[in-house]
Amino acid sequence: MGRSDNLGQVDARYPAILFKQQLTACVEKIFGQLRDNLKKEISPLLSVCIQAPKSSRAQPGKATKSPGIGAQPPSNSHWDNIVKFLDLLMDTLHENYVPSFFIRKLITQLFSFINIQLFNSLLLRRECCTFSNGEYVKAGLSLLEKWITDATDEFAGTSMHELNYIRQAVGFLVIHQKRKKKLEEIRNELCPNLSVRQIYRICSMYWDDKYNTQGISNEVVSAMREEVNKDTQNLVSNSFLLDDDLCIPFSTEDLSIAIPAIDYVDIELPESLHHYASVQLLLKHHDPQPV
Repeated sequence: MGRSDNLGQVDARYPAILFKQQLTACVEKIFGQLRDNLKKEISPLLSVCIQAPKSSRAQPGKATKSPGIGAQPPSNSHWDNIVKFLDLLMDTLHENYVPSFFIRKLITQLFSFINIQLFNSLLLRRECCTFSNGEYVKAGLSLLEKWITDATDEFAGTSMHELNYIRQAVGFLVIHQKRKKKLEEIRNELCPNLSVRQIYRICSMYWDDKYNTQGISNEVVSAMREEVNKDTQNLVSNSFLLDDDLCIPFSTEDLSIAIPAIDYVDIELPESLHHYASVQLLLKHHDPQPV
């Protein structure tokens, strides 16, 4: 872990190596439990963010805004609750002196989970694949993107990149003149991260509830259907859903390099630990040296 030049270095023996392995396993377990608990806490917030509230949905034939003007989430939006959740999480991590390395890994995996949950929900619910709902989710995502920018790369890492799937899917929902889009343009420019099966799923469920415009041309839909059927025959995965990443995003070597050196002299041990023989060595480092 973090090293200090004030403490003498010794050659690693088997007990030391074993302790390092056990300590690493402990860190990985704590990280995994914390990540899983955060997923459980944020899941209810995400489930109500994928679809616009009824009061803010567009009524067919009653559009009041011209194309190109995005809807803004209401001030009491469910998205605000996610931002508050993230703010509280970041404050808690800072207050407990969690190293930026762990914060960055934790936040990145949390945003990966946000992306997966929102994207999968979008592809499973036809009522979410509408123009007005795309505007709502896009406006909500802009709040998360601002949060990531404010958090900086030091603590948010690649979180912005983790939102690519839901960002591209929503971008497709709100793009105008879909009828003129060619398959290659959709695949390479609008939705480069999405598979043809995922794009086809969105196209097959999309409907413009705001301006009543047409979706992708029949020619493009047919081309995608043909490619999807070909993939199915070639035993390519027929799932259009994303899988959650359950791996621990760091190794023992990563920890040794990333954790900053700690000056143990400035750390006060809790009095409740003073009577343990195993911490007497640490207490000696706290005793003032004779002049």
